[in-house]
Amino acid sequence: MRERIYRFMQGRYGNDKLNQFLMIVALVCMVVSLFGPNFFYLLALALLVYVYYRMFSRKIYARSAENQRYLQLEYKVKGYLGKKKREFQQRKTHRIFKCPNCRQKIRVPKGHGKIEVRCPKCKTTFFRRS
Repeated sequence: MRERIYRFMQGRYGNDKLNQFLMIVALVCMVVSLFGPNFFYLLALALLVYVYYRMFSRKIYARSAENQRYLQLEYKVKGYLGKKKREFQQRKTHRIFKCPNCRQKIRVPKGHGKIEVRCPKCKTTFFRRS
């Protein structure tokens, strides 16, 4: 039996990160459909059909390109969320200002009263309370 499955999957794309993500979304939709409208159940079924289509596809190059686009988007989202997390963690010790001239973000320590801030990029000075 194992040999038959192995021969069947030869030349097919298989599983990747995009498929894993879509399966998790389908599972969440199934759980939501238990308490909400049936639309989520239909969405979950459509996602599962798409996952199996991708998994058994012989167009390896096209499926790989889809996965690469997903990985690039995931990288951007994780980078953005990581940046926001770092800013949130530093909110008690630092203030972040934007330069009025070039919009560069400048991080200064809190608790120094009214200070003169100099932009390291364009050398513009401005006053703010820290």
